[in-house]
Amino acid sequence: MERVALVTGGTRGIGAAISKALKHEGYKVAATYFGNEEAARRFSTDTGIATYKWSVSDYESCVVGIKKVEEEMGAIDILVNNAGITRDAMFHKITFQEWKEVIDTNLNGVFNMTHPIWNGMRDRKFGRVINISSINGQKGQMGQANYSAAKSGDIGFSKALAQEGAFKGITVNTVCPGYVATDMVNAVPEQVRDVIISQIPVGRLGEASEIARCVTFLASDEAGFITGSTITANGGQYIV
Repeated sequence: MERVALVTGGTRGIGAAISKALKHEGYKVAATYFGNEEAARRFSTDTGIATYKWSVSDYESCVVGIKKVEEEMGAIDILVNNAGITRDAMFHKITFQEWKEVIDTNLNGVFNMTHPIWNGMRDRKFGRVINISSINGQKGQMGQANYSAAKSGDIGFSKALAQEGAFKGITVNTVCPGYVATDMVNAVPEQVRDVIISQIPVGRLGEASEIARCVTFLASDEAGFITGSTITANGGQYIV
């Protein structure tokens, strides 16, 4: 029986690479998006992966969206919480709205997506929850107090929930990417990009496919003894 994987923010960047890699491994994949209709439509046409639109920051929207996915594709076995946003600002200039938007999406969104799926995984005695955090959730980053706080919270969430899921056959793990050659990173001025790369010991940006391979491993049956772990994929920029 094909297992069903749901990837939030799964139509662009790292999320798109994860969705495609999971499909390649034989999973039935659903990808969510919220902002870019055209990119999602193009992604679905190019890959054949079903896409669904809702905001992970809204709990009720997640409940309704998850129910629709499960009605159309079957019970969700693998959840990849990848959706995230940035609202960067130095702390003395940040607004409460900029703080709240990032926390609501990047941290509360992980709860909002995992909570409605959790009991089904417990009942079936199998599940994989993989949370995409960030190097900046591990080391912090000036101008990203909101983002770093949320992404650090994702790591703590994973460690706690892993202990609850272990005896029910559910693993919960975190992947912390460093700087990856996504459209967002490639759009920064070349001078800034050169500074970033100079801080990465392997001498280059990561590829989205490299992060995706971490996820496909953690989603596999062979990874059943790994839970509560954090995979750091940053080219040696920050070693834990």
